[in-house]
Amino acid sequence: MIDYMEKAYSLAKKAYKKGEVPIGAVVVKDGKIISTGYNKREKSQNAIDHAEIIAIHRACKRLHSWRLDDCDIYVTLKPCPMCAGAISNARIRCCYYGADNQNDDNDIIEKIMGETKLFNHKTNLVYDKKSYCSEILTLFFKQKR
Repeated sequence: MIDYMEKAYSLAKKAYKKGEVPIGAVVVKDGKIISTGYNKREKSQNAIDHAEIIAIHRACKRLHSWRLDDCDIYVTLKPCPMCAGAISNARIRCCYYGADNQNDDNDIIEKIMGETKLFNHKTNLVYDKKSYCSEILTLFFKQKR
């Protein structure tokens, strides 16, 4: 069986080696990886090139639909508000994340994905704590400071 969080982590390592914030994402449908992404903001100089956005974009292209109802996403870090909105708008069923985001004030991500009336769809948010996901982020930011 494929460990989807491990695959997302391998993408985070790829981002790390390229000087990007080490976050990786994998979209899964019917037990198969249909798309992947990792942060590319520095390379592209595009503020929205987050791992989740890239993986969602690729999944939509592959499925020829913006609706990813039967898909799950595995991300190494709890999504930011922009990515949480994209995940919810894409109607992704469940978002698994490996490291908690220290910047999530007032549980805003939970509100975006499941408690707001702005979206018709609710995405389950599951903290699949993996120490290696937080360790690579800590190392990255220690080296930057």
